[in-house]
Amino acid sequence: MDVTPATVKISSVALKHNIQIIKEKAPNSKVIAVVKANAYGHGVEFVSSAIEHLVDCFGVARLAEALRLRSNGITKPILLLEGFFSEKNLPIIAVNNIQTIIHNQEQLEALKTVNLPNKIKVWLKIDTGMHRLGVDLDQVDDFYQQLKDNPNVDDEIGFVSHFSRADELESDYTHIQLNRFLSAVKNRGECSISASGGILFWKEAHLDWIRPGIIMYGVSPNNVPSKEYGLIPVMTLTSSLIAVRHHKKGEPVGYGGAWISDKDTKIGVVAIGYGDGYPRDMPEGTPVYINGRRVSVVGRVSMDMMTVDLGLASQDKVGDEVILWGKELPLEEIAQKSGLLSYELITKLTPRVLTEYID
Repeated sequence: MDVTPATVKISSVALKHNIQIIKEKAPNSKVIAVVKANAYGHGVEFVSSAIEHLVDCFGVARLAEALRLRSNGITKPILLLEGFFSEKNLPIIAVNNIQTIIHNQEQLEALKTVNLPNKIKVWLKIDTGMHRLGVDLDQVDDFYQQLKDNPNVDDEIGFVSHFSRADELESDYTHIQLNRFLSAVKNRGECSISASGGILFWKEAHLDWIRPGIIMYGVSPNNVPSKEYGLIPVMTLTSSLIAVRHHKKGEPVGYGGAWISDKDTKIGVVAIGYGDGYPRDMPEGTPVYINGRRVSVVGRVSMDMMTVDLGLASQDKVGDEVILWGKELPLEEIAQKSGLLSYELITKLTPRVLTEYID
């Protein structure tokens, strides 16, 4: 018996392929590869090292993430997508050649009060309609001038914004946001507004820099399988059968008797559960892939295991691989079935899941 518990297999070949597809879609734009949240659960050290030669910059959400990249030997520019959280961070940012977004008055004032060893590259974030982070449209000129007058700020100031409905192709809100952004920038610096949805669906919004996130990992920003866009899933989540049991018609499986079989069958027990990050409330009928076919999740997902209906005639055995999502079973399909975002599924996997880097 040889059983491998919950494991993610990460493909560098798929990752590099996706970068090339992204660059083909936006050939005139530089690339900020977004590797926040441990590269969307894919392992930031592995991902950043694999693609550093293919991209122009890395984007992260926290200073600790930027420093993790630097400690891993990454020398390309790194951008703090939420800016800095304390003026105490600024000397660290300057010394480590990290770029930062500025999106509020407090950050602007903090930049004025410090003595830095060198200038910091700053991107001014503009709120064009997401209404989350960014300066108001009527504040852009004032913020820009104060940044230009600040000796701590690099002379070349960038501009950035973020679409809120880029995956809604029937909505004109993306056009509205783009026009607001371009009007506010007035050709005063390099611009970036397109993340994954903007890259795939709004060619006119590619501008100087693009910021691929989820599509870099071979997952679409909507529930359309990524292969429709020429992308390949970088992550395959697998586990193994740890038991195969005969099960009688009319008998329940798992906590609460949530599922009762309507026929004699075989039940497979899979070594993965919500302790690994696989959702507890994954609905009955969610597919997994075993020995070339799909079978359904039945019963309630437990902390360490879950059950699937293999069928009475099945020949599956203990140790057989189970694919929860990957090339054979699109993550987008699992997201649609569960009602969760693909982003959430891949980033909520826990440290207990083993990681295997392939290719």
